Amino acid sequence: MRIGKILGTVTLSRRHPSLEGASFRLVRPLTWEEACESDDRRHDEQVVMDELGSNVGCLVALSEGREAAMPFYPEVKPVDGYVAAILDKFVVNRDMIERIEEESGQ
Repeated sequence: MRIGKILGTVTLSRRHPSLEGASFRLVRPLTWEEACESDDRRHDEQVVMDELGSNVGCLVALSEGREAAMPFYPEVKPVDGYVAAILDKFVVNRDMIERIEEESGQ
């Protein structure tokens, strides 16, 4: 699971019948450096299915790959990305990160 930021809404003229009524969002997954606000590089955006009602600017937790389709099991939906949660707040404890890095020898 990764954290991403909603950039916009995707409108489809045709879709697979199992996706009828679903919303799609354009999301930019954040790198660790971006999440810590120390990286301004751009990364590849992706389209994800959203049933939670996220809006532009929201931080979300993304489920990707086969795991993205698991909330629908046993029904099969052809999705590669799914908004698993809308994040109200994302806090990075830099002291904890430094301690973990020291302990792991990085």
